[in-house]
Amino acid sequence: MSRITRTLLAVLLLVAAAAPLASARTQLRNICRVKGQEENVLRGLGLVTGLNGTGEAADPATMRALARAMELMGSPIPETMMGTTGKDLEKWKNTCLVMVTARVPATGARRGDKLDCYLSAMNGKSLAGGRLAFAALQAGPQDPRIYALCEGAIQLDNIEQPLVGRVHAGCQMEEDVKTPFVNAQNEITLILDKHHANFSTANDVAEAIRSRYSREDPSMVQAKNAANIVIKLPAEYIEDPVQFIADLMGETVYAPEPEARVVVNERTGSIVISGDVTIGDVVVSHNDVVVEAGGAMQWESLTTQEVDDTKLQSLVNALKALEVPAAEMIDIIKGIEKNGKLHGVLIME
Repeated sequence: MSRITRTLLAVLLLVAAAAPLASARTQLRNICRVKGQEENVLRGLGLVTGLNGTGEAADPATMRALARAMELMGSPIPETMMGTTGKDLEKWKNTCLVMVTARVPATGARRGDKLDCYLSAMNGKSLAGGRLAFAALQAGPQDPRIYALCEGAIQLDNIEQPLVGRVHAGCQMEEDVKTPFVNAQNEITLILDKHHANFSTANDVAEAIRSRYSREDPSMVQAKNAANIVIKLPAEYIEDPVQFIADLMGETVYAPEPEARVVVNERTGSIVISGDVTIGDVVVSHNDVVVEAGGAMQWESLTTQEVDDTKLQSLVNALKALEVPAAEMIDIIKGIEKNGKLHGVLIME
């Protein structure tokens, strides 16, 4: 073997050895987010007009909304006339009451920004051809401020669902919605996503950040629980927290292994299993198939199969070979989980 060939072989071996290590690391932005950087939902009631007889004004709530709209437009209905006029309003079928929502992105929104808003009719037959006359959106029952006003022509995304629609750019912000990410103590909080939130991963992330940024104070990073890691801004980043977060989220940590889990979708019959899901000692009888799982797993039926491990995937593969339908395999997995023999988390979708 020539020296050049030996050199190339050595390089390839080094690359092969380094590849698993490189692939075992991931950036923080892939497994967590910064607290405060999340969507906010604004909600309110609105009135849709211009319907071609597919609305419903006969219920009291719609009548009150319509009377309020007329009042705001300078044509109030006196209380003394509500009895008579209310009867007249019941005949109007071109209006309906809707629930209106708008999602403010994680980056926030400023006054004057326009967002899409989404409508769900509370009565009537169809929103087709209608127009959202007005809606005032709030953040929640504890906050009386009006954050946005909505109006505009309604678009139906699906004609088979005529009571649901949206207004493109129909929501105009009247108040700023800010998403602060640094608290009064100059701290930020990282929140692990639900698939990586566990004490081991939280501790590993805290240790990685501490080794990189804790030159001044080792206690600057604290894993508070399985999902939240609190970090005090280093002195050099006090005036520029955005730069700190940009640098921080680009840091790499060893890719954490989420808990063993099985994800089942009963509607489609799909079963997704992480490789480390195992099962305990169980015996499953299904039609002419008997499944026995112990130290070594055996399946006995008209066709006998043997598998030398207790992984759930091996059980599913054997059942497939025996042409057990997906729905029945899902029932078997659910039964194993109910007996406490599924060593992993079962997620039903």
